[in-house]
Amino acid sequence: MGGLTVTGTGDPYPFDLITMGRIGVDLYPLATGVPLAEAETFGRFLGGSPANVAVAAARLGRRAALISRTGADPFGAYLRTELRGFGVDDRWVTEVAGLPTPITFCEMFPPDRFPLYFYRLPKAPDLEIAADEVDLEAVRAARVFWMTGTGLSEEPSRSAALAALEARGRSGTTVFDLDWRPMLWREKPQPYYERALAHATVAVGNQEECEIATGESEPYAAARALLAAGVELAVVKRGPEGVLAVHRDGTSVEARPVEVEVVNGLGAGDAFGGALCHGLLAGWELGRVVRYANAAGAIVASRLACSSAMPFSHEVEEVLGRAGGV
Repeated sequence: MGGLTVTGTGDPYPFDLITMGRIGVDLYPLATGVPLAEAETFGRFLGGSPANVAVAAARLGRRAALISRTGADPFGAYLRTELRGFGVDDRWVTEVAGLPTPITFCEMFPPDRFPLYFYRLPKAPDLEIAADEVDLEAVRAARVFWMTGTGLSEEPSRSAALAALEARGRSGTTVFDLDWRPMLWREKPQPYYERALAHATVAVGNQEECEIATGESEPYAAARALLAAGVELAVVKRGPEGVLAVHRDGTSVEARPVEVEVVNGLGAGDAFGGALCHGLLAGWELGRVVRYANAAGAIVASRLACSSAMPFSHEVEEVLGRAGGV
C-alpha cells in the first residue's frame, strides 16, 4: 500500500489540501426527532471528519486528497466512488483485509442534540495507516496538510500521523484538528496532542477539545495556551456563541454565528474546516476567513447530510451577503 507521488504537473504544490484520518459510512435517519429504535428509513453518506473536510474544500474549487483506509468490502468501494464523485483524489485510500469499513449512526434532535454511535470494531481500518506507507514527499508538497486527534488514538496510525507532521517541518499550513472522541481512546491523549501541536501551525477545536489539549476551556485562555504550545493560529469554536480566532501576531477575531434553522449539526465543523483551508489558501485577512468558514458551517447545519451537504462558493457568498458582508 505504498504512496504514489504526483509528478509531472509542473506545480511545486500538487495538492492544495491533503487530509489524513477517519473515513466511514454515515447512516442517518431520514427524519429528525426520531430515535434510532424507531427509525425505519436511513440515508447512506460518506462520513469521517478528514474525508468531509477534503470534500468541503473540493466543493470550493480546491484540489484535495485523502490519506485513509477502508475495509475490503462493498462499503469501502462505495466510499472511494463517493470521494471521486466529489472531486477528492483517493489514490491513498486503500483497503485493509480482515477489518470492516466503519459505520456511524446518529440521532437528530435539533437544535443541539445529535448523539453519535460509532461502529469501529474490532478496529477501524483508518487506524491501520503505517508510517512507511505515507507518501511523505506529497505530504510535504501540499499547501495545506490536515490531520485529526482521532488519528493519534492508536498505533500504527499515531506514528504515521506524527511522521507526517514531522515531515512537514512546519512548512506551508499544517492544521491539527483536535477532534476529541473519548470513546475512541484507551489512554490519555495529552502527550500525543502536545507532540502534534509542536509541529502544527494551526489548531482548530471546540472548547471541550481545547480543554483536553491544553487544560483551558475559556476561549481566550485556550487560544493563548494553543499558541504557547507552538501553533501560529488558534481557532476556538464556541457553538452558539460563534468562533474566536487568535494569531500569534496579535490579530484577534470574534465571529458571530450565522443564524439558520438547524437540521443536523454534525457536519458543520467539517464544512467550517474545508472553508477555513480555502480562505487561508486564498490569503484573505483573518476576519474574512472566519466569517466565510462560519457561513459554510451554518449551511451544512441546515441540511440533513454531511458530505453531500457541503456548499459551493456561490452558496457561501449568498449566505454572507444576507448576513451583511464578506
